[in-house]
Amino acid sequence: MVDYVIETNNLSKKYSNDLVVNSINMHVEKGKIYGLLGNNGAGKTTTMCMLLNLTYPTSGEIFLFGKDPKKYSKEIYSNIGSIIETPGFYENLTAYENLKIISKLRGNYNPQNIKSVLEMVNLSGAKSKKYKDFSLGMKQRLGIAAAIIHNPELLILDEPINGLDPFGIKEIRALLKRLSHEFGITILISSHILSEIENIADVIGFMDNGVLIDEISRDELFEKLNKSVEFEVSDVDLAISIFKELELKENVDFTFNKENGTIYLYTHLGMRDKFNALFVKAGIDVNKVNLCEENLEEFFTRFVSNN
Repeated sequence: MVDYVIETNNLSKKYSNDLVVNSINMHVEKGKIYGLLGNNGAGKTTTMCMLLNLTYPTSGEIFLFGKDPKKYSKEIYSNIGSIIETPGFYENLTAYENLKIISKLRGNYNPQNIKSVLEMVNLSGAKSKKYKDFSLGMKQRLGIAAAIIHNPELLILDEPINGLDPFGIKEIRALLKRLSHEFGITILISSHILSEIENIADVIGFMDNGVLIDEISRDELFEKLNKSVEFEVSDVDLAISIFKELELKENVDFTFNKENGTIYLYTHLGMRDKFNALFVKAGIDVNKVNLCEENLEEFFTRFVSNN
């Protein structure tokens, strides 16, 4: 039996006549990184706010750690860390001093724990630097440190890589993978940056216009991505005639562009070496044979438009 840390049943949220989240059924498995992917306005933040009890559902059910949060509120929410929008810290205090205040407010102040968390998020070297002098990447890592200072089992992060430069994105990506793989923290992360979700998530939930269209594991995603072989040849017409002469001609799916001498093969990809040999035998110069794969952005666009 699959152990779900987050499970929703027809969860919906309506503001006046605007249905922001429409009957979603989400399943976040224990120990996994779940990427909630969708354009701005898809309903991602509203969904997270409902999970965190920051806004109330119009209808539907939420189960966290297999329990109803309305009945076990204190037990459940004390076991969750989160970042919704930009975390607030004292500008003139260091990372340690900020975490010390947060820990005391939570009632779990432990100097060694703070040091361990700062090491975990790679901020232990910034002992004397004040928050106002932090880079955006450092601020985001301190936000994650504040979210995990109480050792939660679940981390909910809304757009934690938004606005970061490539180096900052790489740091956050490595940190989240470490939190999941080494410390067993279940992570729900939302983003509109498709490539980053592709690089980090074990499972991706595709959300559009308030609807959770599907949940696909990383392995399933790679199976669903469209693949093709690109041939760049000296004589497109002759290459096309070779395709048409083959016994498989009724089943060979391809397109071509005569202007740049390119043929795209969409079926029988394993026979690309045979096709290449036939082209060469016919006197066609083959300048390129390239196996192409649809990226997540292309897949998302196609997937959303077909649902």
